[in-house]
Amino acid sequence: MYQISTSSALVEGVYSGSVSSADLLEHGDFGLGTFEALSGEMVVLDGQIYQIAGEVRHRLDNFLVPFAAVTRFHGDSKFETGRFANLQELETACDRHRQSDNLFYALRLDGIFETVHARAVHPVPNGTRLLDASKTEFEFQFHDLEGTLVCIWSPRYSSSFSVPGYHFHFISNDRTKGGHVLNCSAWQLHAGIQTVSEYIVQLPETGLFLTANFDKDPASDLAKAE
Repeated sequence: MYQISTSSALVEGVYSGSVSSADLLEHGDFGLGTFEALSGEMVVLDGQIYQIAGEVRHRLDNFLVPFAAVTRFHGDSKFETGRFANLQELETACDRHRQSDNLFYALRLDGIFETVHARAVHPVPNGTRLLDASKTEFEFQFHDLEGTLVCIWSPRYSSSFSVPGYHFHFISNDRTKGGHVLNCSAWQLHAGIQTVSEYIVQLPETGLFLTANFDKDPASDLAKAE
């Protein structure tokens, strides 16, 4: 896994881009993140970057990224989720295929969704704390559509630099709908899971990151914002 910046930086409002999107894609073809000033949710799927902020934009230009995590996805194993009525039941189904709570995992889940409840962050000034930014987010309700969940699972101990637990972003097959997943349901999804035991974090070398105070454990604020 290759990650730009840290979850602590996001919590404290450090949203300036620090690494180019071209460099990001050199390190992986699958993952998630956000954009400068929190201007939308990022989905990286099949080597393409999508920006979701009310509408879906396929980003083919080269731009600076403030936070993202990507890997080269191949899927160590595959499974079927079975019926799930909410996100908690989906997480339980995925739990059975993780061998440890101390490693990282990338998951790709494809299929037809009964419902998807998603959100997209709203652009805010740099320095706006994540909890405050989350109060102005857009929310969406989708029904009966085919799409993909892009997910990274991180251990609890990683809260200072990653987002602990399951972090799901959704994009529809027609690339017109998506967002950060708050809830969803489906009869069955086809899933692939990949174990990640090497994690590279690229820290910003300029800007607010150099002077911000990251002493506070971000776990509580991350849970509330997620």
